[in-house]
Amino acid sequence: MKKHHQDIRDLIYVHLNQTDQYVVSYGIEFAEFAAAFSGSLNHLLLLAHRFDDADFNMHTLLEYCPEDRINKLAAEDVYSYGNFCWIDFIEEDVLNELTGQEIAELLYLGHQKQHLKLPFYNKLGNRFVYLANDDGWFNKTYYRSFKDFFHLLSDAIAVKLGELKLEKSILGIRKKRAYPQVSKEILLSLTPFIKEGICISLRDAEHQRGRIEIPIWVVGDFANMDDMVEEYEQIANKPYHAKITFDKKTKEWKLNVI
Repeated sequence: MKKHHQDIRDLIYVHLNQTDQYVVSYGIEFAEFAAAFSGSLNHLLLLAHRFDDADFNMHTLLEYCPEDRINKLAAEDVYSYGNFCWIDFIEEDVLNELTGQEIAELLYLGHQKQHLKLPFYNKLGNRFVYLANDDGWFNKTYYRSFKDFFHLLSDAIAVKLGELKLEKSILGIRKKRAYPQVSKEILLSLTPFIKEGICISLRDAEHQRGRIEIPIWVVGDFANMDDMVEEYEQIANKPYHAKITFDKKTKEWKLNVI
């Protein structure tokens, strides 16, 4: 049974498919994605959405979100859209150059959440294809460069940790703590695990005086996130496969593989 999206914020699942250049994820939402690439995202051609402030392209008969409205889109309850799919592109003129075959491929992507051919179009200059069902619950994102994926993951872990661990100030007001991004080298060294499918569990993080330890379990390849959550709940009682540790004194992240 699907939980409300508030419940998905303290658990991240990622499974990387290197051959087809996509990552299946749970726990990372569009708002976090947009924040991680703030200022560098191009216009978004909307393949499935409910955004009511989009522009219309006559050639493709599809709506798009101009770059300057991405923050507005990110502020929406995108989870409630159900299906939310897009591909980024450089400028509107390039949409008018798409062939019938290419438009058909894009419609298939938005409808089936699968590609007919790898969905990187030189005309569009796209870095991503973002295919979500209940945004944050099931996301399948194609990356032209996996550097972007590791950037997103390093950012998302730090942001989530800051939101979870709200510290009381002297006046008793709970305030967010800012944590540095997890170093890309640490996440890159987890690649063999990420190719199998891992859960990074902030809900199981141990907050000690001098450090915070976040456990990671290898759970496998899932297309159904109900099954993934069930597997995580069973494996969470067992020893973890790795942990990332934040040292409060040095403000640095470390990795331990068990």
